[in-house]
Parts: sequence; C-alpha cells; structure tokens
Amino acid sequence: MPQLVVLDGPDAGRTFDLPDGPAVVGRLSTNAVVLSDPRVSRKHFELARTPAGVHLTDLGSGNGTLVNGVAVQAADLRPGDRLRAGDTLFEFRDETPPPHDHTRIVVRAEAEAFATAVRHTLPADEGSRMLVRPDAATSDWLRGRLANLAALYEATTAVSEILDVDELLGRIVELVVRSTDADHGCALLHDPDADTLLPKAARSRAGGGGEVVVSRTVAEFVLTGRQGVLVADAAGDERFRAGVSIARHRIREVICVPMKGRHGTVGVLFVDTLAPAGLDPPPTFTEDHLKLAAAVAHQAALAVEETRYYQALIQAERLAAVGQTIAGLSHHIKNIMQGVRFGGDMVRMGLDDGDNELLVKGWRLVEKNQTRIDELILDMLSFSKEREPVLEPTDLASLAADVLEVVRGRADDNGVSLELTSDPLPPVACDPDGVHRALLNVVSNAVDAVTGRDAPRVTVHVAAADGFAELRVTDNGPGLPPHKREEIFKPFVSTKGSRGTGLGLPVSRKTLREHGGDVTADDADGGGAVFVLRLPLVR
Repeated sequence: MPQLVVLDGPDAGRTFDLPDGPAVVGRLSTNAVVLSDPRVSRKHFELARTPAGVHLTDLGSGNGTLVNGVAVQAADLRPGDRLRAGDTLFEFRDETPPPHDHTRIVVRAEAEAFATAVRHTLPADEGSRMLVRPDAATSDWLRGRLANLAALYEATTAVSEILDVDELLGRIVELVVRSTDADHGCALLHDPDADTLLPKAARSRAGGGGEVVVSRTVAEFVLTGRQGVLVADAAGDERFRAGVSIARHRIREVICVPMKGRHGTVGVLFVDTLAPAGLDPPPTFTEDHLKLAAAVAHQAALAVEETRYYQALIQAERLAAVGQTIAGLSHHIKNIMQGVRFGGDMVRMGLDDGDNELLVKGWRLVEKNQTRIDELILDMLSFSKEREPVLEPTDLASLAADVLEVVRGRADDNGVSLELTSDPLPPVACDPDGVHRALLNVVSNAVDAVTGRDAPRVTVHVAAADGFAELRVTDNGPGLPPHKREEIFKPFVSTKGSRGTGLGLPVSRKTLREHGGDVTADDADGGGAVFVLRLPLVR
C-alpha cells in the first residue's frame, strides 16, 4: 500500500496510508492527509494512482512542492522519493508487489562435447580467497582490481553488520585510509538544520589517536559542488589557497568525496597525505583511489539514510503507541471520575440535608471508584514493567480457594455459584502474588460475564497436563466469538464497557508468560467460555 512517512516537520513520526482514489495533502480538515504545518497550503498537492504507480500534482501551493530537492508541478513518484511541502519532509513508500515477470528459463541438453570447449577451471571457493588475499594475484592488472573489490567487499560487510552509524563510519574511514595509503581520514555528516558539517569519525594510519585536521574549504567545496576531488598539490591549488589548515598542517594530497545516497548528500569523506619537511615524494593518490573512495562513500551514505529512515519509523510507532495509551487511559479515567464526582455530590447533599443514608451511599461510591483507580494504576505498573517472578513452592488449589473467597461476596450478591475442584498436584514453583492477581482478574471477568444469566455459574479446576499445571476457569456466560479470543488480550480492549480498564487480561497473560506459561481463551463445552492459566511444573 502506498504511504507517506513524515520524516521532519510538526507532524514528524506520523504515517499516512494513501486511499485507492485521489488523495489531497494539506491543512484542510477534509483532505485525505491533514497536516498541522502552517507553511503548508490548505490544498497543497494531490496524489493519484495510475497504472505506472503514483502521480503527484501540485495544486497551486504557496511554497511549492519539491521532489528530491527539485520544485515540480507534476511528477511520477518512485518508492524512496523525498517530498517537501513547507517545513514538512515526507518519504514516499509503496510496498505494492511489482507485476509478474513472464520471462521463461529454458534449459537444454547440448549434444556437442562440453569438456573440449573448457579452457580453464576455478575452484568454487577461489573467489573468496582472492578477495581476502588480492596481493596473491598473478598480474598487476588483477591485483589492482582485486584490491578495490576487496575494499568494497569489506565495506559491504560492515554496512550489513553494523547498525550504529558512528561505529560504521569509523570502520569505513579506517578502510579507506588503509586502502589508499592515506595519512589521515575523517567522515563528516551534514546537519541541514544548522547547515554545517559535523565530524563523526576520524582515523590515522599511524594509529594511537592524535589530531586529524580537515580542510573546511575542501569539504564545503565538495558538499556544495556535489563532486569528488583529488588534489595532488593542495597548497598550490588556487581553489584552496584560502584554506589556512592546508598550509599550516602541510597537507599535500587530498581526496574528498560526497557521501551521496538515494535522496541527497548526507556528508563527505575526507582523506589526506602530509608533505614531509624538506622532501617532495612522488604522489600517493591515483584516480583509482578517488573512484574507490567515492564507491565506499556511496555505500556509507545508503547506510546512514537507512538508519535515519528506520529511526523515523520507530518514532512513528512510538507516537502511535503513546496515542493509543493516552486515548485508552483518558476514556477509563473519565468514567472513573464521573463516579467520583457523582459520589462527591451525594456526600455534599447528605451533609447539607443531614441525610446519613445518602451520605453513606455517596461515600461508598467514592470508595468504589478509588479502588478502581488503584486497580488501574497497579495494572499499568504491572503491564509496563518487566519483572522477574519471585518463585516459591505454592499450593495452587489453596491459592485458587483464596481467590474464590475474595470474589464470593460479589458473586453471592449477583446469585453466581462458585465451585472449585482439584486433582492431586505437588507444589508448583511460582510467584504466588502474581498468579493470585492473574487468576483474580480472570475469575472476576467470569463473574461479570455470567451476572444476569439463568443459573450463573463459575468453576475453577486445578490439574496437570502435558508438563504444565493448569488453572481452568469455566463460565456459562455468552462465550467469546473466535475473532475476540486474541483481541481481548490487547491493552485497553474491554468487553465490559466503562466497568473495565482493558488491562486485566493483558497483565494476566504477561504475568504467566514471565513464568514460562500462558493464558488462553476458548469456548467451553455446553456454552460459555473457558480461560486456561498454564504454569510449568518443572522449571
């Protein structure tokens, strides 16, 4: 599905799925994509699907629409394109599978003798050996090209294995310094907000740290000109005579290449050699070194872009999770506070009228909602915090009996029958407080589910099966449709309306999984639902 991912701007982190029809992007609330950026027009641009993909049309916006840094009136988009409207930067994504390629592969058996046509043979592992030891090649031509291929192979390996940008750039700079026989090397990333180059990694051929001096004059020339340079005589080149660092630090040769990815230049890669005092040695850098540095810099730039894109997706997921959490909590807290306010009004009226019965009813309502707040806070803490269960041998039958006693008063008030059965079972290593709370959540839900039905009944059966201890909670309520059996274990999903927090079952499952077990839901024989809490018998 085509998507717009906001990488920068007031809506950074958001992801917009594009509909099948035309989608207008702008500040107008009726648009398919609504932005809060004040520099975006009410109807800024439109995206429409075509047989070739997605087509963008600017709708006469005040600030224009840029695709990959170029102002356009209309353009066909490709996955990975960067769009800018006002202060908002998007990345266009489209995971729609490409049309099937009907190219056929035909394998034929040749009649003529194949062996007579073979001039040379090469073992299957010879390719990897040549990349590791390019100096063992039999000709200068092959040695030079294998050395470059080995460097590119090492760069590709680093890009695929290292996720941290600073660590990756350090490896890339070290590789280029070693491959070009440079004295120093440095990678600088461009900060578009401050429009400056930030040093990220530096290496010296001598090793052991020290100072690496980068010519800002050369680096900015490459960044703005978007072309790599090889300077054989930096001090004598008229373009860089203004660079004080070149003369002061005796920089003799320079290779500086842009780190250009798919969507723009993210920085520069800089390596140099120094001029020994009183000596004029032959040049070190060649055009092959320049091309090698450019190729490696391109790979590094792709990795930097990929990391930034991944971070933007993570930010989008975090914002979505925060939004879901706030919406769920706001809904439940609002319902609880309504009960607190109503109870408070009853208390106030009882005090004003001297009505002790109304006073008691109001205070009970306040206390009830205080308990709901406590339960919500405990569920939030349990769900958000990773904890290691404190294990001790526990009689699960006794624990289940205690849970039933806790809910018996409410069950009796609603005419619900409670029953406990148990098979012989040795003590089970578990956290009794955590399992007690998990079972209490499930049993309380079962009591709520059967309240108001004919002959309401909840049973708890303790047994062992397949190496697990099981606490089976069965009710004769309305049951659970198949599509709800996993949905109810998601945060803030409740079948009890305003009476539930939507965290009880997620917390119960989390607790059991921390023990190496689980909580599952299914239909009960004869109607109703059965929840099974499993704990490993042997840890």
